[in-house]
Amino acid sequence: MKEYYSRSVDETREYARQFAVGLQPGDVVCLSGELGTGKTEFMRGIAQVFNCDDQLTSPSFSIFNSYTGRLKGTPVKLQHFDLYRIETPLELEGLGFGEYIDGPAISVVEWGEKFPDELPGNTKKVFIEAVGESERRIVISKL
Repeated sequence: MKEYYSRSVDETREYARQFAVGLQPGDVVCLSGELGTGKTEFMRGIAQVFNCDDQLTSPSFSIFNSYTGRLKGTPVKLQHFDLYRIETPLELEGLGFGEYIDGPAISVVEWGEKFPDELPGNTKKVFIEAVGESERRIVISKL
């Protein structure tokens, strides 16, 4: 387990970039924390490592966004899920969630802790909490 304290959005993105360097195709990341704690900013830092050209947005309403990037000249697919509005494993199954995260893309799942049985056992967990107006505590571990 690793723990960091961020004092700004830029620092949060920097911790995300440091974390993302170790990600490989097929990895799954569960990104959790209350609304407004910086999960999407952390995801933006991850996307920067993979040189995703698209403007990253939170998939709160679309549930899923996919980005194509590159790392050292190799194409990388980055999938970003937001399960905030999903209420049951049956809904998740209807979206084909399991098929997406079993593929070769790197999958980052916000609110994935709502469905721990649907995530692979080797899922990396990133928990972000507000500890001040702009300060954040970031804890990185495995499920």
